[in-house]
Amino acid sequence: MRDFALHRPASVAAAAAAFAGTDGEAVFIAGGHTLIPAMKSRLRMPDALVDLSGLGLSGLSVDGGHLWIGAMTTHADVAANATAIPGLAALAAGIGDAQVRNRGTIGGSLANNDPAADYPAAALALDAVIETDRGSHAADDFFQGMFSTTLADGEIITRVGFALPQQSSYAKFRHPASRYAMVGVYVARHTSGWRAAVTGAGPGVFRWTDAEAALNAGTDTAGLVLAADDLNSDIHASADYRAHLCGVMLKQALATLI
Repeated sequence: MRDFALHRPASVAAAAAAFAGTDGEAVFIAGGHTLIPAMKSRLRMPDALVDLSGLGLSGLSVDGGHLWIGAMTTHADVAANATAIPGLAALAAGIGDAQVRNRGTIGGSLANNDPAADYPAAALALDAVIETDRGSHAADDFFQGMFSTTLADGEIITRVGFALPQQSSYAKFRHPASRYAMVGVYVARHTSGWRAAVTGAGPGVFRWTDAEAALNAGTDTAGLVLAADDLNSDIHASADYRAHLCGVMLKQALATLI
């Protein structure tokens, strides 16, 4: 790694100040599972890291029809304690391995917005609100494509609110090594209707509007086909295969609603 300064602030305001006061590039670090490997290979060479672990941004609570989760809450804590949304707890339990689940954080995952990450699909399907030190973002507007979000430079996610569904579930076809989603589908039934989101298949998470329309109309989704035109094609799976997997994962998710 290249040399860097390390800041360990004790408040959100101090973290924002440390970020703004760096002479060069500053980067926030939460769990660090993407950042640290990138720094080791010198794909990222920040001048300073601002550690968010001491800000007290962890914990879960239910309020105003939402399950609120602090940004620094680990995947393991979500898996163990998100009882208000069992589908979200099950999603968290399937992230990575034990080491990743005990270090990685929900806020870090959403801010990073890896196109194969699991939480972005839950955020879209559960109509989430991402709150920050500067305001809030609706999940429908938050994700802007591969590793891109509406977060401004230096903006810190503080907590995430997931709308409590009547039922929800997540199914993913895992990459055998990384356990990232080659395709993942999260479905949620709300009083206002169904929402469905897909991760891993394309350059970023997206809502599957045709699936939502079919579910809201009460029609059979068994033969539903997602167009492969804009889906990823790589050494792991072709776009056509990913389109097929979307249908399979949708079927699995609907069969395991909780």
